[in-house]
Amino acid sequence: QVHLVESGGGLVQPGGSLRLSCAATGTIFSIHVMGWYREVPGEERELVAQVTSRDSTHYASSVRGRFAISRDDDKNTVYLQMNDLRTEDTSVYYCNANIQPSTSPTFYNYWGQGTQVTVSS
Repeated sequence: QVHLVESGGGLVQPGGSLRLSCAATGTIFSIHVMGWYREVPGEERELVAQVTSRDSTHYASSVRGRFAISRDDDKNTVYLQMNDLRTEDTSVYYCNANIQPSTSPTFYNYWGQGTQVTVSS
């Protein structure tokens, strides 16, 4: 069984920084895309950033230049460095990954449990 375990959320003042981590555990053959989404009550979950197995990245326009996504394939882990945080970044952040759990050529989509990020003075 595959699980995504997130860490690093918390409370930070505007202008501050946080780093989120998400480790994929279990039986894993390969990981294609890893990413971060966020969701606030009453709104749709939105893509924040994603990185492919070839280190190609994509960012939402609202975070480009402030956030940086990276991955460590030796640790099956994806990171989100968030700088210059704003109150509108307050949300629950979810890790997402497309994982091939065995030699069978099938990828499955997995989600983490979510971690709260609150930006407030």
